[in-house]
Amino acid sequence: MLQISNNVSLDESEIELCAIRSQGAGGQNVNKVSSAIHLRFDITASSLPEFYKHRLLRLNDKRITRQGVIIIKAQAHRSQEKNREAALTRLQELIKSVACVRKKRIATKPTRAAKIRRMDEKSRHGQHKQLRRKVPITD
Repeated sequence: MLQISNNVSLDESEIELCAIRSQGAGGQNVNKVSSAIHLRFDITASSLPEFYKHRLLRLNDKRITRQGVIIIKAQAHRSQEKNREAALTRLQELIKSVACVRKKRIATKPTRAAKIRRMDEKSRHGQHKQLRRKVPITD
């Protein structure tokens, strides 16, 4: 059971875990042992509530395919068990991330005083630069 929130959880049978050979450093161990984990999770066929499914499918994430399957590859650790835990944690965090509804941003305009302050600062900066110029020599 993968616990997402207090009332939402996923059954282990919905998550497909496959051990594959890891890439990168690790010496001969890389060639012999399948320590990396390839996790596949079908969003549409899962028991997640519709709210989660809809938000996950709308996400612009490279880990989600067009068919609605989340694919996570975990190979950071040398042991298969740690990679399995890492993959499940990443899946859990991805699903949790769509649960929180972000507050809609309200566009605001600068106040009149802020505009005046900005213009004053611009003119002061211009005067400061004008003082750096060469002084014309008049006879």
